[in-house]
Amino acid sequence: MVDNSSFIGGESSMRQLNDQVIIVQVLVGIFLCINTLLIITFFMKDTFYRTMRYVLFAVTLLSDCLILILTDLLLILTYFRLSIQVSLCLIMFAVSSVCNFVTPFTLTAMTLERYVAICMPLRHGELCSTRSALQCILIIYGLSSVPCILILSVFFASVSLSFFTQYQFCFGQTFIIRSWQGHLRSAISQFYFLIMCIIIVFSYIQIMKVAKAASGENKKSTHKGLRTVALHAFQLLLCLIQLWCPFIEAAVLQINFMLYVNVRYFNYIMFSLIPRCLSPLIYGLRDDKFFFALRYHVLCPLHRKKSVAFSN
Repeated sequence: MVDNSSFIGGESSMRQLNDQVIIVQVLVGIFLCINTLLIITFFMKDTFYRTMRYVLFAVTLLSDCLILILTDLLLILTYFRLSIQVSLCLIMFAVSSVCNFVTPFTLTAMTLERYVAICMPLRHGELCSTRSALQCILIIYGLSSVPCILILSVFFASVSLSFFTQYQFCFGQTFIIRSWQGHLRSAISQFYFLIMCIIIVFSYIQIMKVAKAASGENKKSTHKGLRTVALHAFQLLLCLIQLWCPFIEAAVLQINFMLYVNVRYFNYIMFSLIPRCLSPLIYGLRDDKFFFALRYHVLCPLHRKKSVAFSN
């Protein structure tokens, strides 16, 4: 006879998974719409792509959009237990691996830009020019690619060409052939974490010193910069915790598949979605110049169209 309790338990688990997937799709859809509006606003005004902090902000938005789309796709594949060709999984792994590091690196660069603007205002125009922003982006992507290149180099050297045409479940662990690769990736992540933390703490302390000595409008501006750095620090902390998630998920996967799905869902909400919803908050809403541009170029045309339709 069929065990009714196990059937009910399985049905309950499936209902829970359905709810989880629906919630994720709604959240991802909302964040992608917001980020798209912000990206459109960025390209609407010349001032934004000539200012380093807005250029870095746009890089963060684009990276966030890519990682949201790819991780959501991987979540759906995991939920339906669909296998895909290894070559396609490799491309998804490479892009998501790089983007995972791009966001925290860019946040660190944005913190340094705030430090230069507040603590070294006379040199801000020289150090934070458009050319410097482009050089900074190249450095960010170069450093972000290092862990992925090391892992995939060993993978390419260890498998045959026929392996790329096989169909498998798409997990990051697929491309870690040797155990030392995981240890090396962990060591690089910890090193990056240490450097970023040092930069964030140093910038915060220096801006705090300037804030105490400032007065009037300068004091108000400095305190706002201090709060921005604090938000960057919190966002960076969540992003860096996300770098540890693959190791936790790999350990859980050896225990139970359903537990792995639940842990991956929790990690995705806490350390992937939440950090990426803070970027629009920090610059899209708190930054007066960007918020006014967003309202004028994106929201006002919609309002004017409604007004014209109503008058007709």
